[in-house]
Amino acid sequence: MLLVMLKATAQDTKQKQQEVDMDSPTFVPMVKVGKVVENGDSIQYMEMNNVYVYPPISFSSKKQQQAYMRLVKNVKTVLPIAKEARIIMMETAEFLETLPDKQAKDAHMKLVERSIMKTYKPRMKKLTYSQGKLLIKLIYRESNSSGYELIQAFLGPVRAGFYQAFAWAFGASLKKKYDPEGIDRLTERVVLMVEAGQI
Repeated sequence: MLLVMLKATAQDTKQKQQEVDMDSPTFVPMVKVGKVVENGDSIQYMEMNNVYVYPPISFSSKKQQQAYMRLVKNVKTVLPIAKEARIIMMETAEFLETLPDKQAKDAHMKLVERSIMKTYKPRMKKLTYSQGKLLIKLIYRESNSSGYELIQAFLGPVRAGFYQAFAWAFGASLKKKYDPEGIDRLTERVVLMVEAGQI
């Protein structure tokens, strides 16, 4: 079922990937000007990225302000990785659909896992503890599935259990969910503003 959900949103991802350059943590907001003809008259219009307006944050202490600035920095650091992870999952899910049997799928997943380890292990080692925990939540935000569920869908329950135990040893959990309406609402605010190029 997870693979079907991933495949269903693949087209949406490809479109967003073309519109947004996430090679850098922030990007320049898009402005597109065009015109339409209505009853013989041409009407100009302008399209632009969403602009988010929030009430200003009032900090009760310098420590609280520093925590917010750390959150902004951490989001800018790990959001591109979460977006890359979503693209990798979509492409992998699509490719797995073309393979004939379980043996071919397992062989391909071993290649994917090795490639991910080679590419991302050095980057993961540079992340702080709080950035690692934030990445787990942002992957959930991007894919609507926990890291544990994704690993279980692609690599099976044994590998998912292994990675969960590894994360647990460091005080994290791959089963963490993202709650943009509740505990993660400040993070969601920062993510939306980073995506829009506002911060």
